[in-house]
Amino acid sequence: MDREQQIGLDGLCARKTRRQFFWEVGAGFTGLAMAGMLEEGFFAKQAFAADGVSKFTNPLAPKKPHFTPKAKSVIFLYMYGGPSQIDTFDYKPTMYGMDGKTIAVKTFGRGGHRNQGRIVEPKWKFKQYGQSGLWVSDLFPHLATCVDDIAFIRSMTADSPIHGSAMLQMNTGKILSGSPCLGSWVNYGLGTVNQNLPGFVVMLDPRGGPISGAKNWSSGYMPASYQATTISAGKTPILDLQRPEGVTDGMQRSMLDTLKAYNSDHEASRVDNSNLAARIASYELAYRMQATAPEATDLSTESDAVKQLYGIGDQRTDVFGRQCLMARRLVERGVRFIQLYSGGNHVDTTWDAHNDLVDNHTLHCGETDKPIAGLLKDLKQRGMLDSTLIVWGGEFGRQPTAEYATGTGRDHNSYGFTMWMAGGGIKGGQAVGQTDELGSAAVEDPFHVKHLHATVLNQLGMDPNRLAYFYGGLNQRLVGVEGAEPIKKVI
Repeated sequence: MDREQQIGLDGLCARKTRRQFFWEVGAGFTGLAMAGMLEEGFFAKQAFAADGVSKFTNPLAPKKPHFTPKAKSVIFLYMYGGPSQIDTFDYKPTMYGMDGKTIAVKTFGRGGHRNQGRIVEPKWKFKQYGQSGLWVSDLFPHLATCVDDIAFIRSMTADSPIHGSAMLQMNTGKILSGSPCLGSWVNYGLGTVNQNLPGFVVMLDPRGGPISGAKNWSSGYMPASYQATTISAGKTPILDLQRPEGVTDGMQRSMLDTLKAYNSDHEASRVDNSNLAARIASYELAYRMQATAPEATDLSTESDAVKQLYGIGDQRTDVFGRQCLMARRLVERGVRFIQLYSGGNHVDTTWDAHNDLVDNHTLHCGETDKPIAGLLKDLKQRGMLDSTLIVWGGEFGRQPTAEYATGTGRDHNSYGFTMWMAGGGIKGGQAVGQTDELGSAAVEDPFHVKHLHATVLNQLGMDPNRLAYFYGGLNQRLVGVEGAEPIKKVI
């Protein structure tokens, strides 16, 4: 820039007072928010993609799946911390009577690699349930009545025995940060049916969020429109959604009418910034949610019988019961992917039973057993279970041996653990895969996290090896560039 140009620029800046600067900036952001209140037709006329030529399309508009889906939506019941498979759904009768014995067994967890350990035998008894005769421990008396609708996967494996990276893998398919999570892939691949609600919702445990935080529900390298909206089961399910005091619906409608009139007179104007267009779309979603979300999250309209089914009103089950019931209501209204977290913060407020296994699992199973069974039964009696895929599990399982010299705490186990699926085209009343006689590692039909992800996408009508997003010079996939097949035995 030469001296004459610099003088001209300085003169222009000098003519702008601070009051004028703030007025123009403030008015600009106000206009941006007001533009976000316009209906979808506004964007079709005004907005263009980053190339300045292609018409802007709503990233969450419904999209056709690759093939006819079995499921329309997913509810992922995430047991943060790692439930013990041999104390819940993976029956190991030969372990009873072995308590305290030191045996040779290879384990790898928070305590590192070990070649032997002290056995902690299962602390609960198992019984057979349903026509399928599947074994479930006394920790889940309510859920046990639903086994004929459940497919247990007893041979799951993951790459990391450490919470942070293992959670990222269970949610994103990668042990490193920066990748879109499963819900974001579903949002990207299918869009959302209800344009007045987010396509991807996460409900956290009120005791705190999981390790790695929002990375577990972010859109990674995809646009932010595919990330989750967090909702609570409290009095204010969605923060910052209420209108400011004094602003009425009539006032907002009046602004809309004014903007529509302006739009009709200035159809030649364009918004050629795709990031700006995506931000405006998020403002529009927030405006629509002001009318829709309060009704969707209002449980007062549910009958007392339904609330009792979910354990609402019982101090132990009330929170997770409300989350499960809210998940059902969101599914009814077209939300594609909902993730509920049981366990917050760290250690004993989660399923991470390093210290007292009995206290830990008694607490968390007691909080979730009745609500989860209520969710399955409620969906089934409403004819919704066939189209709703339920996934249950944590980032890994727990070892058959004690972590410390004394006590019953178990260390992490990513070599072989249990997850289960129900509804959404899943064949219930069966268990696939198997761990060794101690439950320390998968020995029959081992399945990786990416096979679980592939199964979820497959049930939603998407080929996991075709669904891709170009980034970093590669067609990135949730299941990795090498691909993965669904777990066909459960379908």
